[in-house]
Amino acid sequence: MKKILLFLFVVSAALGQDQKIQVVEQQSFALIADTFLGYDSLGALYYIKNNVLTKQMDDTVWNYKNLSLGKIAKVDFQNPLKIVVFYENFNTVVLVDNQLNETLKINWNDSTTPIVATAVGLAFGNRLWVYNSSTQQVGLYDYLNKEYQTITTPFPNSVRFYQSDFNTFFWIDDQGYGKYCDVYGKVTPFGNLLSLDQFQMVTKTDYLFKKGQFLYFYSSKLKKTIEIQIGEKTFENFSYKEQILAIFTNQGITNYKIKLP
Repeated sequence: MKKILLFLFVVSAALGQDQKIQVVEQQSFALIADTFLGYDSLGALYYIKNNVLTKQMDDTVWNYKNLSLGKIAKVDFQNPLKIVVFYENFNTVVLVDNQLNETLKINWNDSTTPIVATAVGLAFGNRLWVYNSSTQQVGLYDYLNKEYQTITTPFPNSVRFYQSDFNTFFWIDDQGYGKYCDVYGKVTPFGNLLSLDQFQMVTKTDYLFKKGQFLYFYSSKLKKTIEIQIGEKTFENFSYKEQILAIFTNQGITNYKIKLP
């Protein structure tokens, strides 16, 4: 009986290990920052320290700060030539170029259309994704023509986490429901993620998320959540891009090569 129990324990442990996604460490380096943001498509590193946005490429460093606008709430650098810096407390967005020079400032407090932005990201063309909390709707703002177009119906819950690309706006509301909408306003649910600390979409249905001090990947193809086996016992946040998983701790960054199922 003891041999049978031991056999079952070994098999269960092996299966549990098989369920974890393995990673291969690429490099580690020290970084002192308040918030690690990630890498852009050209490999530049972004982070925030003392409310100053920093971009670092090899030995070159650029900084952007505008302390009069309060705390930086979000930075969108999916287009390295047109970076969006969102100051939620002042209802303001600043666009900067690839050297973090300010090119445009948008203050929605001066808008003829009532806009109270609590989520902002770069969309296609000369537009920004905007979640307008005054109407609880997602819209597109044309910053060249200063025109705002609402594209969704109102939502009963507020946005807790969000992410966007040029054609899609993803969010998780305060009840944990994950949804996304396209530029035509079509809304599609993608899951219930009530208890998490951070998420990042990989596709429209697959995502990474941090819960406590554990990192997971949800695969819609496999219809299950799989733990990612990283070396850090504690970490602040993470970023994923093109099979590179970056883990940020209070000591620095470790980049891992990862293959998602």
